[in-house]
Amino acid sequence: MTNASPRRILLTGAAGFVGFHVTEALLAQGVQVLGIDNMTPYYDPALKQARLDRLTPRNGFSFEPIDIADYDALQASFAAYKPDAVIHLAAQAGVRYSLDNPRAYAHSNLDGFLSVLEACRHNPVSHLIYASSSSVYGANAKVPFSEHDGADHPVSLYAATKRANELMAHSYAHLYGIPVTGLRFFTVYGPWGRPDMAYFKFTKAILEGRPIDVYAEAEMSRDFTYVDDVSEAIVRLAALPPASDPNFDAASPDPASAAAPYRVYNIGNHTPVRLDRFISVIEQACGKQAIKRHLPMQPGDVQATYADVRDLAARADFSPDTPIEEGIARFVAWYREFYGVAG
Repeated sequence: MTNASPRRILLTGAAGFVGFHVTEALLAQGVQVLGIDNMTPYYDPALKQARLDRLTPRNGFSFEPIDIADYDALQASFAAYKPDAVIHLAAQAGVRYSLDNPRAYAHSNLDGFLSVLEACRHNPVSHLIYASSSSVYGANAKVPFSEHDGADHPVSLYAATKRANELMAHSYAHLYGIPVTGLRFFTVYGPWGRPDMAYFKFTKAILEGRPIDVYAEAEMSRDFTYVDDVSEAIVRLAALPPASDPNFDAASPDPASAAAPYRVYNIGNHTPVRLDRFISVIEQACGKQAIKRHLPMQPGDVQATYADVRDLAARADFSPDTPIEEGIARFVAWYREFYGVAG
């Protein structure tokens, strides 16, 4: 196993929220990045284009508009670019959208991920890092969520596709020796974020004086993770491809380990925050009070998320720690500037 940082990375989802920030972090370190994105209109494509417009002039960045489920096009990019490593962040996101549009998740998250795995198989890379989700923990009630616990009871199709990604990744690591790392993201937020996320909707509505829909406010808590912390974790882990665990016990398997070069890590702030407090922090940053419309918990939602990040800290010597007061203030400042909303 080498700890050398890859210098040529193919990154899918480059115009997406996390992909944009990770690309910026990599370019700042002098890494060459080929960005892949199909600019899907799941949310405002103009925001994706604005992110891409910031990346395009940067030295070391190139872009190809490809749907990852189009294997021939993706394979051609791999063959021409010859990446050292791959960071796969493209996906159909969103829990509630998966209730109405399940086939979009099969297309992007299953067919698309299979294309990435096959491209890595036929164009060997030193490391494949891919985005999973805290949603894989599903019906688990034991907190904090640990990679050493099972994650086999998803409560949404989105979560099921992300868990399927982990299983698919393990099979390719086992069969073809591809070093693969899965990252279970916990409610990522920050500037340039996704408009379908609650904090974005809340900020927009509060600043416009409109009501916000609040689902099970007193019951819900989330491990809100600032996007720069996520980028830092990814950049560090990119230089740390996993190896086979010599202590793996097939008679009593640990879900966090493997005989294959395969690992999963939680990427979370390990400090769950109740939804009512989170809204209060947004109100403070906006300088306005929210008009709340209280609603019950929605199908596919989980009551609380809480990350155990000890494995991440041990491996990467880093764990996310940006307080929500700081992260939300940065987001609201970005929102005001980007959308021209007076302070």
